[in-house]
Amino acid sequence: MVFDLEMIKKVYASFPGRVAAARKVVGRPLTLTEKILYAHLWQGDATQAHERGKSYVDFAPDRVAMQDATAQMALLQFMQAGRDKVAVPSTVHCDHLIVAKDNSKVDLDRAVHESSEVYDFLASVSNKYGIGFWKPGAGIIHQVVLENYAFPGGMMIGTDSHTVNAGGLGMIAIGVGGADACDVMSGLAWELKMPKLIGVKLTGKLNGWTAPKDVILKVAGILTVKGGTGAVVEYFGEGATSMSCTGKGTICNMGAEIGATTSTFGYDESMSRYLKATGRQDVAAMADAIHEHLTADPEVYANPEQYFDQVIEINLNELEPHLNGPFTPDLATPISKMKEEAAKNGWPTKVEVGLIGSCTNSSYEDISRAVSLARQVSEKGLKTKAEFMITPGSEQVRYTIERDGFLSTFDQIGAKVFANACGPCIGMWDRMGAEKQEKNTIVHSFNRNFAKRADGNPNTFAFVASPEIVTALAIAGDLSFNPLTDTLTNEKGEQVKLDPPTGDELPAKGFAVEDAGYQAPAEDGSSVQVKVDPASKRLQLLDPFAAWEGTDLKGLKLLIKAKGKCTTDHISMAGPWLKFRGHLDNISNNLLIGAVNYFNEKTDNVKNQLTGEYGPVPATQRAYKAAGIGSIVVGDENYGEGSSREHAAMEPRHLGVRAVLVKSFARIHETNLKKQGMLGLTFADKADYDKIREDDSIDINGLTSFAPGKPLEIVLNHKDGSSETILANHSYNEQQIEWFKAGAALNIIRKQFGG
Repeated sequence: MVFDLEMIKKVYASFPGRVAAARKVVGRPLTLTEKILYAHLWQGDATQAHERGKSYVDFAPDRVAMQDATAQMALLQFMQAGRDKVAVPSTVHCDHLIVAKDNSKVDLDRAVHESSEVYDFLASVSNKYGIGFWKPGAGIIHQVVLENYAFPGGMMIGTDSHTVNAGGLGMIAIGVGGADACDVMSGLAWELKMPKLIGVKLTGKLNGWTAPKDVILKVAGILTVKGGTGAVVEYFGEGATSMSCTGKGTICNMGAEIGATTSTFGYDESMSRYLKATGRQDVAAMADAIHEHLTADPEVYANPEQYFDQVIEINLNELEPHLNGPFTPDLATPISKMKEEAAKNGWPTKVEVGLIGSCTNSSYEDISRAVSLARQVSEKGLKTKAEFMITPGSEQVRYTIERDGFLSTFDQIGAKVFANACGPCIGMWDRMGAEKQEKNTIVHSFNRNFAKRADGNPNTFAFVASPEIVTALAIAGDLSFNPLTDTLTNEKGEQVKLDPPTGDELPAKGFAVEDAGYQAPAEDGSSVQVKVDPASKRLQLLDPFAAWEGTDLKGLKLLIKAKGKCTTDHISMAGPWLKFRGHLDNISNNLLIGAVNYFNEKTDNVKNQLTGEYGPVPATQRAYKAAGIGSIVVGDENYGEGSSREHAAMEPRHLGVRAVLVKSFARIHETNLKKQGMLGLTFADKADYDKIREDDSIDINGLTSFAPGKPLEIVLNHKDGSSETILANHSYNEQQIEWFKAGAALNIIRKQFGG
């Protein structure tokens, strides 16, 4: 089945003309990224060139994708917009609320029972407003999108930072907050600052133990967690075209970990093969007809330094498998150096658990290569030393790998297969013994490895690797084991070496599935009722945020000065808190509980300036709100990196925080703050971060003349009676300033549509 074929036909019909118009105004050959962006301008054909890193541009995405945890808030906002149907094809995918504990059937049954209220809400809203609904168990949003919706040259936004996975099929796919999704579903333009461009030239060809995952692990080590901020990463070269489509998806997926706006690859034979294998021959034929427009102009890849802001070159012939971590996805270690690094840093080398799958690495190719290693356990007389767990990415992949005997092979080595859901990758893992907080090491093929993320244990050292390396390390049970050079002792006491992994890019017998899990919406949803119980602890209808009062902000209390890494996980934790993603007031009880307080090095422990006592962050902020006093949050570099969850912006807004002042922002979080009517500010001088004191009362001046490019004045009124004045920069344009004045972007949409 091909979804939204008519929409794709329209995109392709206009694509060559749009590209020609863009090439004319830009006056030079175009990268693939530029072609797709200019082909999706809200205005139609390009009439001017947009400056990278400076120009705010309105775009018209082709579609919207939402996962269940973020869809709740996105759709609660959409319900206020006054529309009777979504303006672009949109889908909801139920993948985040399933806890991995026992096995796929038990875990799925438990989730359907425990979260029935949320699933019923999402299904009914989808049915009413013309949104495709993928039931619990259907699979992880990004894998399902790649299999069904992604298409070369398309533009998609999704309420998850790993929406970028669809770049593996040549899309510009970008993670956003629910408010952005609400705009596009309402038929409005979507705004993005014209991104800078990073070109990654891949020479040579992957071989032996090296996998596509190792490309992005290497890139993450080069660029760090914020090196891609404000940029699109475009991969090209013989190494790119020789790689599978799903391998490309893995690389794009983890581009979120370098802060990139998105990543993409030019259309090639691997994408054509994947489209045909997933039942989209019509799309492949249309893409083939305009293939020269679905990749960069030849001059670009011939002389990339002339067209990209930065160029990185990686020789795949020489690329070594990597392990990234612990606690950050950009600490990259070649496998040959791991033994030395582990000893130097005191990392536990006994591997307790190996986990493969998730949205990042759950393709047929990934699983088949892991299976080729699992088969060697019995063939070579070995025994798997660590626990081994698999999370299939979709029911289509799960059904196919079961048919082809892969699951029975995993079963023979004692592996556990979880539901087709995010599970441990997002902290939805009920890991036995994690509450003891013992120091231990796990290896996984997921994308993030922040402290506490997988199992809630701050002492779990998590390392990211390819499924092949994860499988090998699970067999060996040793982080310092290098399968390229080392041997293992089998049950007979013999020294044996693992053969390099092998596998099939696509199933020889084709993909198969009995029930993919899709539920189409009603043709006419006007009679569908969406009910939310006022007493519900899981769902809460939204009240509009108050408009700006028209004055400068005086006497703001410092809620917290966050030290070091402060991701959206720190600001609004996932795991057990996911159950409250549709109830803004209840989930606000996790506000900043993971952030480290600069003044006492503790988490969830800040000073209440009204009482002088220390207590939890949410309770302290609620006390300020009850007293009618605004507050401010101060943060470090790359504040808000990680997940796209807009709850990290909505919670402080709901509880009365007025501004967030940091050294630098991650892109999505900064946008989310703006959408919710908050002030997202950066220190004009980063050293001013050190001037913030625990008992400060803070004024923000200049709001009555708030304008693009004009800094605001921050007055730090210290407890000793002294004061200091510093400057804060911002990136607000005229439209975003209107969001601030209105109290939130949604307040403006509501007026437009009479909601």
